[in-house]
Amino acid sequence: MPRFSVIVPAYKVQAYLQESLDSVLTQSYPDLELIAVDDASPDACGSIIDEYAARDPRVTAVHLAHNLGLGPARNAGLARATGDYLIFLDGDDTLAPGALQALTDRLKATGSPDVLVYDYARAYWSGDVVRNRLSHRLSEEGPASFGLADRPALLAMLMVVWNKAYRREYVEREGLTFPPGLYEDTPWTYPALLAAESVAVLDRVCVHYRQRRTGSILTTRTARHLEIFDQYDRVFGYLAGRPELERWRSTLHRRMAEHFCAVHADPRRLPRDSRAEFFARASALLRRYRAPGGRSSLPLSLSRTDRVRHALMRLGARRCYRLLSVLRSAGLVLGGAASALGRGLRESWLRLHYRVQRLLPLRPELAVFSAYWHGGYACNPAAIEAKLRELAPRMRTAWICDPAHAATLPRETVALRPGSAAYWSALARAGYLVTNVNFDRALVKRRGQVLLQTQHGTPLKRVGLDLQDRPAATPTTDFAGLLRGADQWDYLLSGNRHSTLVWEKAVPSSYTTLEYGYPRNDVFHRATRTQVLELRERLGVPAGSTAILYAPTHRDYRRSRPDHLDFERLLRDLGPRYTLLVRTHLTYADADRSWEPHPRLVDVSSHPSVEELCLASDALVTDYSSLMFDYAALDRPIVIHADDWEAYEAARGTYFDLRSCPPGAIARTQDELVDIFTTGHWQGSRSAQLRSAFRARFCSYDDGHAAERVVRRVFLGQTAPTPPVTPLPDRTPAPSAPAPAPAPVPEPTLAHVWP
Repeated sequence: MPRFSVIVPAYKVQAYLQESLDSVLTQSYPDLELIAVDDASPDACGSIIDEYAARDPRVTAVHLAHNLGLGPARNAGLARATGDYLIFLDGDDTLAPGALQALTDRLKATGSPDVLVYDYARAYWSGDVVRNRLSHRLSEEGPASFGLADRPALLAMLMVVWNKAYRREYVEREGLTFPPGLYEDTPWTYPALLAAESVAVLDRVCVHYRQRRTGSILTTRTARHLEIFDQYDRVFGYLAGRPELERWRSTLHRRMAEHFCAVHADPRRLPRDSRAEFFARASALLRRYRAPGGRSSLPLSLSRTDRVRHALMRLGARRCYRLLSVLRSAGLVLGGAASALGRGLRESWLRLHYRVQRLLPLRPELAVFSAYWHGGYACNPAAIEAKLRELAPRMRTAWICDPAHAATLPRETVALRPGSAAYWSALARAGYLVTNVNFDRALVKRRGQVLLQTQHGTPLKRVGLDLQDRPAATPTTDFAGLLRGADQWDYLLSGNRHSTLVWEKAVPSSYTTLEYGYPRNDVFHRATRTQVLELRERLGVPAGSTAILYAPTHRDYRRSRPDHLDFERLLRDLGPRYTLLVRTHLTYADADRSWEPHPRLVDVSSHPSVEELCLASDALVTDYSSLMFDYAALDRPIVIHADDWEAYEAARGTYFDLRSCPPGAIARTQDELVDIFTTGHWQGSRSAQLRSAFRARFCSYDDGHAAERVVRRVFLGQTAPTPPVTPLPDRTPAPSAPAPAPAPVPEPTLAHVWP
């Protein structure tokens, strides 16, 4: 008997069905049966299902003689299910990678509940993936399993069947089946939750709910939307037969009213000639099932407008309801206009405030810093700010950041909220401005102000004016604005001669280039072994494990997040000696990260300091990220995983062929990457030679004193670079943690060089 029975009904989804079935059959947790039901689909769904059934014995093909609809199709699959738990997946949706493993782990941890509710993300046809906005209600804090009365807010979530796993014995005991008609989830989901003795939650995206541009029943104008009333009749009929559940009547009545109002308000659903009938039938049901004096168990209160709308629909006052809707729409428009007017007035006042502040004397003792588009305390500006407070304690510093990042700032610096009056005052009067990106384009640098542009990486990919012939990489770049910003730079910080030559050509202006190295890398020469071990322990890297930092960059030629390595397979192939630290690019910070959990995989995407991650790791695996240039200063192994070099180079363009001077071994496939580590080539003599040449070319100034040189030149006025740069052979980068003895290294194979 399998652990899971996954039931997938299919009707007119031939374009998506293969992806849906693959998402189930490629799950790393294989103990499942897949019951695919062809609901007499007129397209190729039936033949696709048969092909999968012929290839994989876990697939059961069911063909219905006539099109019966989603509910009866699910029932047909339900009748053949033998698994411990039932999962329903629509034929155009997909399971997230690792979903079944996460489900079985959570079911074990919560004592095999009747129902397990998990999260989902909407996958739009445009490529965007957006997590459910009510995901906070799936917090796993508190009892592992509970009764619905302990978490009534679950009833306020989307009432669908496919974001839950149901214990089959429970379903059979309760006699749960799907009715015919649209909105068939309603009379299944409410009873399933209300009658459950034990419910548990999983705070993880397990389903990608496809938002099709066309073809969805929820965006089809048809009188069949009137079938919603039959479904709520069934819900309250179920309630009438279970007196112990009568206390939920008010809650269900409120949810029904919300549902009716939502359908009535959606112009894509109801035909014009059906709207009066819909309103009349909605009114009848709301009166019939009302529980006088009852209170809803839902924790959120309705707005006054919503309460009035529900009451008007219940009373059948359609004209008043329509008038309220018109007034509400007008109010939203007027409110939006008023809000826009308010924003305009505020912006006008702030512009005037900024002009007035620019007339006041500068504050030469004030330095304003920012990094990564109003991010937290990070990168070169952070290292310079810390050194400035050390060498010039008379200076005051302020940091521009969104409130969400204010906690990362040291107590000695002041947080400036972007766009606030204090922000504009600081920009107008600070003696020094330091950033690794760009300040507000409205900034007008005053005579006497000093602006230091630190940049945030050595450029492998093309930048600035060199992107003028790369529209795929920069569809909206304002090159004139870029140059106007550069004209305000007094100093440009460079990490190496390569960067100097690139920036002076790609962003030409009259600034002074400081070839001082990158201050953010100073810590690589100052950290002790004890500090490295503490970092590893804090991140959860087991003692004696080899920690690999995997940090890919973004792709200009893709809207969606690029495919990552198969982490589960990678860790299995590498063996128990290895731990993987995964850091996705900040471009994908809000994207759903739905890879499978693993005890030796640590998601460090939100860790505030990439430098700490470098110190904690034993090797770096990247593709084309500028992090490789910084990591080389540590003199630790680097492996390049470049499976799409041609596409990347064609879209973005690069300043040199990474294949001609890599910082270490190069893998074109995941199998080659595994081979590089299992044979020991990642830390072999050839890799060390490549890294030495790369380090000499790109780390010539990264000696641990870059921040001091910057502060002494820019803030203290010392013209000679002080202290002088330490020669490369005399540097001692931070030691890595003790690791197991390396395996013997055989002769290099073709897998370790780029053809």
